[in-house]
Amino acid sequence: MVEEKNKSSPDEKSKEDVKQDKSGQQGKTWGYDLYPERRGTFKPKLGSVLIGREGKENIDKLKCEKNVFECVKNSPIVKVMMAALKSSGCPIDIRRHISCEVCDYSVSGGYDPELNQIVVCQNVSTRQGMVQGVLAHEMIHMFDYCRNELDFKNMEHLACTEIRAANLTHCSFASAWSQGDASWLKIKQAHQDCVKTKALYSVLAVRQIGKREAVDIIEKVFPKCYADLEPIGRRIRRNSDDMIRAFKEAAYYGYE
Repeated sequence: MVEEKNKSSPDEKSKEDVKQDKSGQQGKTWGYDLYPERRGTFKPKLGSVLIGREGKENIDKLKCEKNVFECVKNSPIVKVMMAALKSSGCPIDIRRHISCEVCDYSVSGGYDPELNQIVVCQNVSTRQGMVQGVLAHEMIHMFDYCRNELDFKNMEHLACTEIRAANLTHCSFASAWSQGDASWLKIKQAHQDCVKTKALYSVLAVRQIGKREAVDIIEKVFPKCYADLEPIGRRIRRNSDDMIRAFKEAAYYGYE
């Protein structure tokens, strides 16, 4: 998914260059087949248009962009991530670095390091809360790529950033329960299992490797990556004030 560094920076590549890189088998291997609009291969199907599933892409894009704007303006967790990226030398221009697009229905968003862009799947993430979740999750990947010299071709790097994103912005007792990882007797273990499950699904979605290999890689890097809470500083629980607390604490980390 990521070309070798220093050959050309993400902002120097055009969309046409990247479309060519993603059009063949390599694109499928690195997960770009899940983003047909990004590959330049999306065409509405007549059957889907007739049932209202496709054919309204322009309207969906406007709704998605409105939700993105509202999240950037009002969401505490998105504000924390944008401040952290800015402090790390990678400020976000929402017109340049966030793109609403049609995706495969198996994904709700993604991060494209080739163009240094977050993709919000306008046909899947249709509510503001979903968009907030996508932005927070993918900004963790963007932060890691900016600050930690993340190499998405390195499976350990990929597993680590997926662990961090699930740990910081996705998993709670409720989400662990929905994934079948929860237990009232082992709440801490349930959270860790949720993170591992979410990271595994994410890795398998974008890499053509076996499940056993992916599990082994996740287990290898899990202790270090699970303990890394930068830049949020805490795990965000559902239906709590954690996002507001993280926003108030951001200044202590130099993220303003």
